[in-house]
Amino acid sequence: MRAPARSRAPVFVLGGAQTDFARHWTREGLGLTDLMRETAQSALRAAKVDAGDVEVGHVGNFVAELFCGQGHLGGLLIEADPAFEGMPTSTHEAACAAGGAALMAAMADIESGRYDCALVIGVELMRNVKGDAAAKHLGAAAYVPRETEGVQYPWPQLFSELGDEYERRYGIQQRHLAAIAESNFANARRNPLAQTRNWVLEAKNFTADDVANPVVAGRIRKQDCSQITDGGAAVVLASARFAEAWARREGEGLEGVPVIKGWGHRTGRMSFADKIASSRGADYVLPHVRGAITDAYARAGVEGPSALDAIETHDCFTTTHYMAIDHFGLTAPGESWKAIEEGVIQQGGRCPMNAGGGLTGGGHPIGATGVRMVLDAAKQVRGAAGDYQVAGARTVATLNLGGSGTTAVCTLVGRAG
Repeated sequence: MRAPARSRAPVFVLGGAQTDFARHWTREGLGLTDLMRETAQSALRAAKVDAGDVEVGHVGNFVAELFCGQGHLGGLLIEADPAFEGMPTSTHEAACAAGGAALMAAMADIESGRYDCALVIGVELMRNVKGDAAAKHLGAAAYVPRETEGVQYPWPQLFSELGDEYERRYGIQQRHLAAIAESNFANARRNPLAQTRNWVLEAKNFTADDVANPVVAGRIRKQDCSQITDGGAAVVLASARFAEAWARREGEGLEGVPVIKGWGHRTGRMSFADKIASSRGADYVLPHVRGAITDAYARAGVEGPSALDAIETHDCFTTTHYMAIDHFGLTAPGESWKAIEEGVIQQGGRCPMNAGGGLTGGGHPIGATGVRMVLDAAKQVRGAAGDYQVAGARTVATLNLGGSGTTAVCTLVGRAG
């Protein structure tokens, strides 16, 4: 692949919103249309943008067809506000990177000059079926039936294999994965919208205690896993022209308004085994993920992680969080444990990761996750993240993954000016 050029057309993040990820929408008698309407309206209010000013809508969703029997979610977005009728919409599916894919499409719309204001929304309802049914539905993002036949829980198994690959190449210790889990659950307690903010967990819940922290598959235990979550997240993206007019109307300048300064988007082999076979002899376990990150660095015009103040990463399991540490370049390949032991990724460290709890503590409504990450990054650079604010944050990276790391979407969110 040729080296990416520096990003030329800034994409501003005017604001956005997420739902409370602890809510159980089915028990409330609510469905996808309600979720989409509430998320969209909350985002518009937060961004101080009228529905009639939105020119295009992009929806991220993985598997509403299986969980809810509902497809064509772009049509449901029109139901969120009367002013949306006639607005062009698209729905994007990239497994757990569906939100990231929707963001990429909306950014392309703005960068090309086709539209000046886009609403990006990610939604997922997943708590309306029993656990075994949910696991089967979620398996659709793996290589079916090659990776799913006869496997009760495909994702814990596949991401256990990610840890196994680190073990083969570099060595890995379970206590470092446990430290990641403990950090993310602790961070979630400071986030008023996190799914697990009121959970009571003890030290033994992060150990090899088979009762307090039972094995799910392979090396993956209960607290190594992200959550089954209902929820939505949305952001309003804008061109410089729209953002300048918006800032004048609000009586402020653009300085400090979040802007997406760089991005990377790459796709690897579908099966995890094929990804690993392709990376034999490489420094990084998942070179295409590393490539998405370095593409984002290049487009933002920065040399690497020294430019970052925080990271929102895809911790669907602790092994993916562990992988992200060295793939972002916080350590040399295979040395993610150093950043854990040295406190680099903790709140108050040099580059905190998942300050609001991530997917493990915060929740993982699949289609919403990539959008929620950019929303949290924008909150951080505006100094609006409340109790989970990273002090002095000016540049925050996000990494959204789909499948067994198949799809990788990375963004760098900074301040305008």
